[in-house]
Amino acid sequence: MSGSVLLAGILIKLGSYGFIRYSLALMPNASQYFTPLIYTLGVLGVIYASITTLRQTDLKRIIAYSSVAHMGIVTIGIFTLTALGIEGSIFLQISHGVVASALFLIVTIIYDRHHTRLVKYYRGLALTMPLYATIFLFFTLANIAVPLTCNFVGELLCLVSAFESNSSVAVLASLGMILSAAYSLFLYNRVCFGSISPYVASATNNRDIDRREWYVLFPLILLAIICGVWPQIIFESLHASVAHLVAIVNAG
Repeated sequence: MSGSVLLAGILIKLGSYGFIRYSLALMPNASQYFTPLIYTLGVLGVIYASITTLRQTDLKRIIAYSSVAHMGIVTIGIFTLTALGIEGSIFLQISHGVVASALFLIVTIIYDRHHTRLVKYYRGLALTMPLYATIFLFFTLANIAVPLTCNFVGELLCLVSAFESNSSVAVLASLGMILSAAYSLFLYNRVCFGSISPYVASATNNRDIDRREWYVLFPLILLAIICGVWPQIIFESLHASVAHLVAIVNAG
């Protein structure tokens, strides 16, 4: 599962980093020319990945497919070719690295206890693991991009900049946020609420999160809150570089 955390936190961002670092900086004219194509692929990625996530039955796959949808919004933000969109996409990449990594760790915690990732196996974990359910709820809301969480700032900036560039693309991409709420709340409701599943009730290990797991998750909780409440701490370090990049793109 450590590989999944590394993938969500770092490796999945390499494509968007390449767009920012190389495509925009070295090929500004080509970036402007292919923007409609990238918009189309980004919107299709957001909607298709979100719909595919709705039909998954594996906890890990749900989080993995949701990451693909978020990266579609990141790509749309980058190719608005505006300072607002690029800064929003960078912020969303950082935020997604925090939230998705935490969700993979949350899945790992119950996998260590029950040795399965099937959604239908779980029900009523809030009764046996209340602290776990509370942390799971926090990161579920962060993944939906609820205000005062880190994902909200990044997704809002990407969609606002996309609306200024192409309102149709922004409206279609915003469906990703609606579908994100659908599959995230379904997952949380299915796993944590209701009567206890007979599989969980018969398990020998139903303990709540221990101190080691808390120490791993607590820094991610802090980062998600700080970035959501005080995003300027990241934006202050981005303004100069992004402004220079936008000037290069506009100069052609």
